[in-house]
Amino acid sequence: MKRYFIENGTMPIHITEWGSENEPVIFCLHGLGSTSLSFIDAVEELKDGYRIISVDAPGHGKTPPFADREDYEMPRMAEWINDIIDLLNIEQFYFLSHSWGSFVHLFYLKKYGHRVKGSILLDGGYQSKRHSGKSAQEEMDYYREDFEQTWATWEEFRELVKSETQTWTPLKEKAAEDLAIVKDGRYYWHARGTTGANIIRAMHKDDVVDIFDSMAPGILLLRATLPETMEEARKLKAERFQDKTGAEVISVSGASHLLHWDKPEVVIEEVKKRWQKEK
Repeated sequence: MKRYFIENGTMPIHITEWGSENEPVIFCLHGLGSTSLSFIDAVEELKDGYRIISVDAPGHGKTPPFADREDYEMPRMAEWINDIIDLLNIEQFYFLSHSWGSFVHLFYLKKYGHRVKGSILLDGGYQSKRHSGKSAQEEMDYYREDFEQTWATWEEFRELVKSETQTWTPLKEKAAEDLAIVKDGRYYWHARGTTGANIIRAMHKDDVVDIFDSMAPGILLLRATLPETMEEARKLKAERFQDKTGAEVISVSGASHLLHWDKPEVVIEEVKKRWQKEK
């Protein structure tokens, strides 16, 4: 694993990379509030045979936030991803994404689908904000507050992260360390409330349901099934997504929203099965 920065204009972008430059590329985009190490459990098992590139999105990890909130809007985010692909001299790639990253993924497919050889969405991209039952302002206010919490010790911060997944590994420990920043002796979430609010605003403004009809065949959605209280709503949203896009949907038993943390073996299996190594 190597970590480095590239420059897009005057903006530094933090990249984590695994594998060999001569292998087919898998590009990974994490969810809201995560970092490029989000996929570490799965990609450590996939790095032999693929070049895996994972990016810290704007305002996440070591990539600075956008100055203008409009830059978080979906068409602009798709352009930002395409700029990275160009800067890395990649022609075509496989796209793996989680949660919010899957919303950006679909907007990328709408404009730049010719560059994507395969798409796997991890419990994201199928949940229209229009049908969420929450207003943009309500959700923005929530993230402004939620992302500004602080903790007194690393142990307290780590326990919060551990509570979001069913298993814990040394690799997850490394990913958890990437989520924290320390200031004045307190532990903060690396992504700030303003970033969270700006991303939520963009998801409401550019609702993904409006582009479902524009999707080409071949998308795979792996969706969560836990908690059970959300299963009925998730099922309805996934069926709507499948009807509109023609995507294949697999319900992953025993997986929460952090599907690639709970069931990395499922992600590994689907990648190996669908994205053949090219020799």
